Amino acid sequence: MSVNKYKPHVLVLPEDDANRQLANGFILHPDLPARTIQVLEEVGGWLVVLTRFLDDHVAEMECNANRFMILLIDFDADPNRLQHAKGRIPAHLADRVFLFGAWSEPEALRRALAGTYEQIGRKLADDCHEGADNTWRHELLRHNAVEIDRLRASVRPILFPGS
Repeated sequence: MSVNKYKPHVLVLPEDDANRQLANGFILHPDLPARTIQVLEEVGGWLVVLTRFLDDHVAEMECNANRFMILLIDFDADPNRLQHAKGRIPAHLADRVFLFGAWSEPEALRRALAGTYEQIGRKLADDCHEGADNTWRHELLRHNAVEIDRLRASVRPILFPGS
């Protein structure tokens, strides 16, 4: 289902199928209002996520202040990846663009948490809904802490109004 572009909404741009499945698990949360979040097709690589964001989404975000973006990438245990990726995001959109992902890759996260990608995504949504960090504290996700705080401040009210 597509989002209502006239109301605040979130688009998720996943790197690969595993990240797409994580995002799909997140949006299955029963308290997410319809048409507030949409998972786009995976694009095949973290650099492709950045390129696709710049080429296809920046102009739309400039025309629509209701749009927020989550770029869902693998960090491949690269301590410089977040700063490199953030450096490519235009400064005037930085408060509406968020970067998340497993520290290494989603496959390692699936093995560590012993669940399907959708189940893990649902746990992440539960944390978001409840304002908790039960799953986000995991060693393969805790590097996302600053982004989670930013997301909670601006996007949580869109995804979980009244929580």
